[in-house]
Amino acid sequence: MPLKITLRPREQMIIDGAVVRNAGLTANLLIENDVPILREKDILTEKDIQTPCQQLYFIIQLMYIDEENLNAYFKLYWKLIKELVAAAPSTVRHLDQINELILARKYYQALKLANQLIDYEQEVVRNVRKSVANV
Repeated sequence: MPLKITLRPREQMIIDGAVVRNAGLTANLLIENDVPILREKDILTEKDIQTPCQQLYFIIQLMYIDEENLNAYFKLYWKLIKELVAAAPSTVRHLDQINELILARKYYQALKLANQLIDYEQEVVRNVRKSVANV
């Protein structure tokens, strides 16, 4: 079934590795085959990465849009997973779910869970800051 996407003026997205930007007024696109697609709101750029969980999201994003270099991304992914588990064991339940999706090559769904992991990471940092402030 085709996917209909409406792009606002200047909005960008990635379609099968190509960055597409709407140069005019609202544009309607109809994607008729199964290709990796990321809307602007779901794209994380390398310069925007500030935390380990954002780095994980970025690596999954690369897996999704750049299948040619999948082996390199897998190596980075599993290295970061080990580091995250060692540094923050409470992330294991999130990481286990993401790992299952990665192994099944369901990268888009893994991105959604990685986004939830970023939210969890921010919550943990907020709680630590509150604890430190109360000391």
